Amino acid sequence: MSNTAVIRTSGLHYHYSSKEASILVDINLQVERGSVYGFLGPNGSGKTTTLSLLLGLLKKQKGSIEIFGQELQANRIDILKRIGSLVESPSLYNHLTARENLQVYRSIYGAPKKRVEEVLQLVGLANTGTKKYGNFSLGMKQRLAIALALLPRPELLILDEPTNGLDPNGIVELRELIYRLNKEENITMLISSHLLSEVEKMVSHVGIIFQGRMLFQGSLKELHHVQKQQSLITIHTSDNGAAMKVLQDYEPERNLDELSVSCNSLQDIALINRLLVENGIDVYLLQPWKKSLEQLFMDFTTTDL
Repeated sequence: MSNTAVIRTSGLHYHYSSKEASILVDINLQVERGSVYGFLGPNGSGKTTTLSLLLGLLKKQKGSIEIFGQELQANRIDILKRIGSLVESPSLYNHLTARENLQVYRSIYGAPKKRVEEVLQLVGLANTGTKKYGNFSLGMKQRLAIALALLPRPELLILDEPTNGLDPNGIVELRELIYRLNKEENITMLISSHLLSEVEKMVSHVGIIFQGRMLFQGSLKELHHVQKQQSLITIHTSDNGAAMKVLQDYEPERNLDELSVSCNSLQDIALINRLLVENGIDVYLLQPWKKSLEQLFMDFTTTDL
């Protein structure tokens, strides 16, 4: 394993009662320093449980958790001082402004007064003036919650489903904020979500969890490599019924007037075309296409475990 890992879990298991099946099974999570790690999975897959274990909100049952190279249970206080988190909506006061809300928490974190202005600038809320929190948009409320998590100058920021409920503009603003915090403030990010299409625009690394098990972990580049290996060919011929028989080794699927088959290389495409022509079948269309990351995500999470 890399020595640059900020988070490292090994063989992590968890269940809520001895009579229930495990919520998490053998979770080996590795988040590299300086990365933006997207922790992806459908609702109920174990994302929030994993994050709660990382933050010491749930007691570890089996396996190990290391953060900043230290075992969590033995160094919990020291580790948590270096982490900012947004797992559930924080208790902020509707009748107070953004500044006033942050001032309430500033002393708890031991942050200097100037830090309030710094984090408001970071999240783009410095000009909200006397506007009360209760009148904020959902996107503004989310950014203020992140500002709260930033008060202690964390090295690691953990966000659980931060895009939930946000409109498209709010999602774009959040994406830009995460980019700035990562690149300009050198904060390592762990972001959970069930929306791959949004998260892929802001992350460098991905972990996919389903029914409490990790199905994939690696860089976004490695996920794209898997995507390339999952290419399909769309085929339209003069006799699709006959083509189905000729290509039976490729397990073709029929959809209206077209067929689709999996392929792994350009050589596969050439061979498929040759087989069809040699069997007297005219090829009207032979079009490769790659599965979207969204479709790839669905493939991962609908595979029988």
